[in-house]
Amino acid sequence: MESIVLISGKVKYSITLDPSVWIFDDRKQELHSFFHDEKEEKDSLEEYTKEVSKHWDREIIEGAIVPPTLKTEKKFIKEELITGTFCIPFEPFLKNAEVLEEASHLIIISDEGEVKLPLEIAEQMVLGFSIDGKPLREDGPVHCYYGDGSNFNNPIRNVKEFRVE
Repeated sequence: MESIVLISGKVKYSITLDPSVWIFDDRKQELHSFFHDEKEEKDSLEEYTKEVSKHWDREIIEGAIVPPTLKTEKKFIKEELITGTFCIPFEPFLKNAEVLEEASHLIIISDEGEVKLPLEIAEQMVLGFSIDGKPLREDGPVHCYYGDGSNFNNPIRNVKEFRVE
């Protein structure tokens, strides 16, 4: 089974996606919480400022040494990575490919056939790439979930290519 997925068609740059490295990507999200938690708009500058100030406060209060709590946090994060079910938004990949203005649809090519979606719906999709900490080897490398979660129990599997038309 091929572990890469292509974005091709009416794009300025054809892109090869490798889902096996997304586990290290900061954009990944827990799949179940993506669809079941309330969505809130995040301001990246505000989020960054909060993280930096939290780190600064920790260093002021605890000093620059690594306190035992940090070791526990690292263990929890590692445990989450090896047992979690993750997805990643599809929109940044479309932006990097630079979809041409005349394009209107995305065709998802899989072993089961082709699914044609308007680009507006495709931009809201998320790509599942890990279930219970393991890559999708049997029916992957990615599963496509619509942004509204309407196909949560039956995602598009065995995806081979995304073609923009």
